[in-house]
Amino acid sequence: MALFPSDALKPGVRAREVLGWAMYDFANSGYTTVVLTAVFAAYFVGAVAGGATWGPLAWTLALGASHLIVMLTMPALGAWADQHAAKKRLLVLSTVGCVLSTAALALVGPGALVLAVLLVVVSNVFFAWGESLVAAFLPELARPAAMGRVSGWGWSLGYLGGMLTLGLSLAYVLWAQAQGLPAAHFVPVTMLITAALFALAAMISLNLLREHAQPQTQERPHGPGQWRSSWQQVRRTFARARHYRDFMRLLGCAVAYQGGVAVTITLAAIYAEQVIGFEPQETMLLIFALNIAAMLGAFVFGYAQDRLGHKPALAITLVAWTLTCVLAALTTTKGGFWYAAVIAGVCMGSSQSTGRAMAGVLAPAGQLAEFFGLWTFATRLASILGPVSYGLITWLTDGNQRLAIASTGLLFVLGLILLLPVDMQRGRAAALVPSPAV
Repeated sequence: MALFPSDALKPGVRAREVLGWAMYDFANSGYTTVVLTAVFAAYFVGAVAGGATWGPLAWTLALGASHLIVMLTMPALGAWADQHAAKKRLLVLSTVGCVLSTAALALVGPGALVLAVLLVVVSNVFFAWGESLVAAFLPELARPAAMGRVSGWGWSLGYLGGMLTLGLSLAYVLWAQAQGLPAAHFVPVTMLITAALFALAAMISLNLLREHAQPQTQERPHGPGQWRSSWQQVRRTFARARHYRDFMRLLGCAVAYQGGVAVTITLAAIYAEQVIGFEPQETMLLIFALNIAAMLGAFVFGYAQDRLGHKPALAITLVAWTLTCVLAALTTTKGGFWYAAVIAGVCMGSSQSTGRAMAGVLAPAGQLAEFFGLWTFATRLASILGPVSYGLITWLTDGNQRLAIASTGLLFVLGLILLLPVDMQRGRAAALVPSPAV
C-alpha cells in the first residue's frame, strides 16, 4: 500500500509533494517540543527568571507578545500571499528567521531576561508565520473527503520530528549531567541542535513542495500599496463573514479550545517540575512520551474523522481534554501525572489535526492563505488567552498552579459549546460558492 494513496490527493498532485508538505511539520515540531515545551520553558522560569513567582507570568507574557504580533500581521500576510501566489517564498523567509533566532537562544544565560524575551518573541513569530503558510497548502494537496487523514499524516510525522529533536537533546543533557555540567551549559546546546535539525529537514521540505496557486494580480508584489490592498481584502472577508458563518464559528471554537492546548504546550514542563517534582531529564522523557501519544492520536484520528465526521471527532477530543485537566490538577504523584500526560498527548495530536482539517474544508479555494491567516489569528489569540490566564491565576494565588490547570478545563468546555452550531456541510457549500461582493 502506498504511503500517500492517490485517491486521497487532488488530480495532478504527486506523493512526493505531500511528503514535502508533511516534512515541514517534521521540521518545525522540534521548535515547539524543545523550546516551548520541554527545555527552554523550564530553563526560562528556573534559571533566567531565577525561580521567581513571576517567572511563569513573564514566560506567558513573552509568548503573548509574539502571538499578538502574529495576530496583527498574519491575515494580511496571507492575503498578500494569495494575491501573488507567494506562499512558498514567504515560507522560506519565515523558516530562515526561525532557525537563526532559535540558534541565537544559545546566547541566553541565567538572568539574561531581556535577551531571552526578545529572542523568544522573534523566533515564535517566525515559527507561527511558517506554520500558517504551510497549513494553507493542505487544501491544494488533499481531496475534501481525505482532508482529515492527510492532515493527520503531517501532524504524526511532525511529532516524530519533535521526538527526534528531543531525543538528541536528551542524550546530550544526560551526558552533560554525567559530567557535572549545569543547565546553563547544556540548554544552549539543545537550542543549536533544534535549529540545525529544523534547517536540515526544512531544506528537504522546501525542495519537494511547490506552489499550485496562480497570482491574482499583475502588480508588483511589494510596496505599501500592496499591503494596503491586502488589509482591504481582509476587511472585505470579515464584512462577508455571514457567508462563511460556519468558518467564523469554527474560529470562535478554536479560540477557546486552542487556548487550553497552548497551556499544555507552553507550561507542561513548568508544571511537571515545579508542582509534581520532576527532574529535567524526567521532564524530557515525559514530553517524549507525550509526543509518541500525540503522533498516534493525530494519525488514528486523521482516519477516524474522515469516517466519523470532523465535528464528532473534535467533540470527543474536547471531552477527553476536560477530563485530562481534572486528572492533572488532582494527581500528586509522578505516576499519576504520567497518565495525564499520555492522555493529553493523544488529545493534542487529534485536536490539532482535526482543527486544521476542518479549516481546510471550510476555506474557499481562492483565499487559502488568507483564511488560514484568519485561523492563525484565532489560534494565536487562544495562545494569549490560555497561557496568560494560567500565569495570572498562578501569580494571583501565590503560585497555585493546580487551580490554574483545573481552570484550563473550562476552556475545553467552552470550545465544546461553541462547536455545537458549526454545520460542516453548510460551511463546505458556502466555501464552494463565491461570496457576495461588499
